[in-house]
Amino acid sequence: MSESLDSIRNLDDLRAFVHKQLCDRENILQDQFRLSETVLIRSGKDCGMHFWVLGPRSIRLEAIWETDRNTIYFYDARGVRYMKFQLPQRLAVCSA
Repeated sequence: MSESLDSIRNLDDLRAFVHKQLCDRENILQDQFRLSETVLIRSGKDCGMHFWVLGPRSIRLEAIWETDRNTIYFYDARGVRYMKFQLPQRLAVCSA
């Protein structure tokens, strides 16, 4: 797993990593269910990103990347956190 984390060098790498982790959780095909995202803002500044995949049968899997701690938290379809990763490198958050 650390090999995958070490390969995250930009926001696109992070998106691909999160999408794979969320889809693997419920055996969802990545090419059939897209990753959605929104920038999180606190006190007028970007502070992270919220990612989610809407799967079959209304399954919703989510991840939050919190930039202050540079950590990604993963949540299953019941809203229970099942995994967290500390990213080895800081990435820039850019508003869309």
